[in-house]
Amino acid sequence: MLNNIGLPGLLLIVVVVLVLFGRGKIAGLMGEMGKGITAFKKGVKDGTEELESQAVADTVEVTTENDKDKV
Repeated sequence: MLNNIGLPGLLLIVVVVLVLFGRGKIAGLMGEMGKGITAFKKGVKDGTEELESQAVADTVEVTTENDKDKV
């Protein structure tokens, strides 16, 4: 169904949305969407860094007293 929407159809949809909601509401909505995307990216980055630091902490070499004598 959506495969048949061309450029004229998309322009018509954009015009209808602008008429219904107005430029101010759409600008505010896009601003909030941008803040949400930024917060999501920051959360993913922080989570990745936390997992990497945890993996590094888990891979600390552990030797027993017997193994220390052999070295």
